[in-house]
Amino acid sequence: ATIQTDNEQVYTYCVYDSDISTGFGVGAFLFLMAGQILIMVASRCFCFGKPLSPGGSRGCAVLLFIMCWVTFFIAEVCLLAGSVRNAYHTKYRSSLLFNDRPVSCETVRKGVFAAGAAFIFFTSIINKFYFISYSNAKGGAGPYGGEAGVGMAAYK
Repeated sequence: ATIQTDNEQVYTYCVYDSDISTGFGVGAFLFLMAGQILIMVASRCFCFGKPLSPGGSRGCAVLLFIMCWVTFFIAEVCLLAGSVRNAYHTKYRSSLLFNDRPVSCETVRKGVFAAGAAFIFFTSIINKFYFISYSNAKGGAGPYGGEAGVGMAAYK
């Protein structure tokens, strides 16, 4: 951004270059949210369906469930904060008549989006492990209740 002065020499304002990172941040925010909704619908979010069988897989699924929500929340906050801050470019910031503080053309640090990207990666890995643990704890098909041998009709 560069600091410019208006025609009447009253205000200074920031002129920003066009930046596509706001759109990318919002798109990543929405896609991450859609992915989280998809994994929670597929696993029924521990709220619905038959209970999980006890064991290490269930404990691991519970731990990964909590971790995936924590990393999801951190990633969403980073993306949303970066996108909102990057989109918030006010025009008039300082008045030369009233000796206001000098104008500050702050932009988002690139680390905010990098942190969001890192937490998106962590969320996707943890979601995959969560779904695997959930599937293992859910159990496969129940044991066959019928006869183990092949039934044959009476031969005459």
